[in-house]
Amino acid sequence: MLEKKTTDYEKAVLIGIINKDQNETKVTEYLDELEFLTFTAGGEVTHRFTQRMDVPNPKTLIGSGKMEEVEQYVKANDIGSVIFDDELSPAQQRNIEKQLRCKIIDRTSLILDIFAQRAQTSYARTQVELAQYEYLLPRLTGLWTHLERQKGGIGMRGPGETEIETDRRIVRDRISLLKKKLTKIDRQMETQRGNRGALVRVALVGYTNVGKSTLMNVISKSDVFAENKLFATLDTTVRKVVIGNLPFLLSDTVGFIRKLPTQLVESFKSTLDEVREADLLLHVVDISHPQFEEHIDSVNQILDEIKSADKKTIMVFNKIDQHKAETIDEDDLVTEKTKAHFTIEDWKNTWYSKIGDRALFISALNKENLEEFRKRVYDEVRDIHVTRFPYNNFLYPEHLDQY
Repeated sequence: MLEKKTTDYEKAVLIGIINKDQNETKVTEYLDELEFLTFTAGGEVTHRFTQRMDVPNPKTLIGSGKMEEVEQYVKANDIGSVIFDDELSPAQQRNIEKQLRCKIIDRTSLILDIFAQRAQTSYARTQVELAQYEYLLPRLTGLWTHLERQKGGIGMRGPGETEIETDRRIVRDRISLLKKKLTKIDRQMETQRGNRGALVRVALVGYTNVGKSTLMNVISKSDVFAENKLFATLDTTVRKVVIGNLPFLLSDTVGFIRKLPTQLVESFKSTLDEVREADLLLHVVDISHPQFEEHIDSVNQILDEIKSADKKTIMVFNKIDQHKAETIDEDDLVTEKTKAHFTIEDWKNTWYSKIGDRALFISALNKENLEEFRKRVYDEVRDIHVTRFPYNNFLYPEHLDQY
């Protein structure tokens, strides 16, 4: 008796480029993340291809020999999508598509596809649709040819499915209409933010899938959607939270990622206004991830782009229960201790020496060290509140026994 198939993932292969800017180790990390993105989008990675080249091929990104290797694998294994970690030009996408005769997707279009799946509210759907159209506009010629052959699947959600005969003029009109719609909604949301009064605003920021929504649920005792997939949360959630006798507003924002498409940064600028207008940022980090320091750099880069890098920030290192350090035998006098061997105590000492007491180490899922976390957030919010209302003699408890 045949085993019942419970999942229906589309077969995909990944392609990465090794060059002076990204060595083999870095490309492996990027492809690991790209595979997680593919899984989130509904795909199954069956193989990875990498090529070392200083200058990308202007026609197909990768060399002709590697293209033939990929072509043979695609034909032999019924591959539905070939996904490149680097962004392809419209010409490259068309050339590769002609040779491989399957869907050609780059990192940007894959992320846009995931956003299209995850968008729940009308506002988020409008933002994603705008980003998709702006990405698709220079690619219309190549897009329609493969849409005639392919139906649905990774990278095919959104406007491309039904607008097969759309020309550039109609797409530009649609982009203009969406921008006007977003401008109107932005004004409404700005009014809503203004109506919240003078409460202190705290925003959770961080790389995607670091546990922001889980932490939000724990702090606010709410039920925000949380899942072990990338971009589980798109819509900004705002909750009123009270610690001790001190109320403040806590917002959970969209997660960031390396190589975040510029179209998304632009179309989600209103969502990121929650970050811009926050009084305090809680930068959540998944300390169990081997590349968490790079994730921190990526988030800081985007914060800098939206002019929020100088805001008061607390680093919240989450998932301490999942952190695993590589062990070194006591008798091993050859192996040099690296960051891969750091324990949580080692990381605490490292970050305390960098930023002092602005680092916290918790597990939101197992509720480890949450008392210390709440106390610290309370102190920070109280300081902001006292500065804002110097004549409001708020009665603050010395000890927070109830939350």
